[in-house]
Amino acid sequence: MATTSKSANTAPTRNKRRPARGGAGAGLTDEQNAENGFIASESLSENLQKVLVDLIELSIQGKQAHWNVVGHNFRDTHLQLDEIIEAAREFSDTVAERMRALHALPDGRSDTIAETTTLPEFPQGELDTAEVVDLVTERLEATVGTCRDVHDDVDDEDPTSADILHSILERLEQLAWMVSAENRKPGAR
Repeated sequence: MATTSKSANTAPTRNKRRPARGGAGAGLTDEQNAENGFIASESLSENLQKVLVDLIELSIQGKQAHWNVVGHNFRDTHLQLDEIIEAAREFSDTVAERMRALHALPDGRSDTIAETTTLPEFPQGELDTAEVVDLVTERLEATVGTCRDVHDDVDDEDPTSADILHSILERLEQLAWMVSAENRKPGAR
């Protein structure tokens, strides 16, 4: 078990790294809080955070697969993983920036991602392309599942954020179909 350290200005760490300096960050001035725009509720913030962590984890796991895939159709799989990584990174940035626009605080720290993602851990080492196809499809579908799980609650509070989820769903479902097709056989005629 990792040791924890405490001091007057820091919270306990969850791993062996030193705690972050500065605590929870600088407070905002009255002038900085003067915007009169829409402010996300705690529920909306939490739902967008769930999507954010799965997108970040998808990009990290996609990179792990990208580096370690071997076998038949290596190059095509390797390049297709780049598409997934790029989409996940762009979407995570869009979600995080939407959260900030709504005065919510996105948390993309590695500890937070590891503790809260719904994606299963990705295996270590070289993996055959067929296995990577199945593993990546599973992770794409898990991320889609998170988007669908929070969608209705997000839409009830903020249709603009729900529109972002629509874009994510459309692209990730397309990628899941395209990736999974690599291992499929034609149906009976």
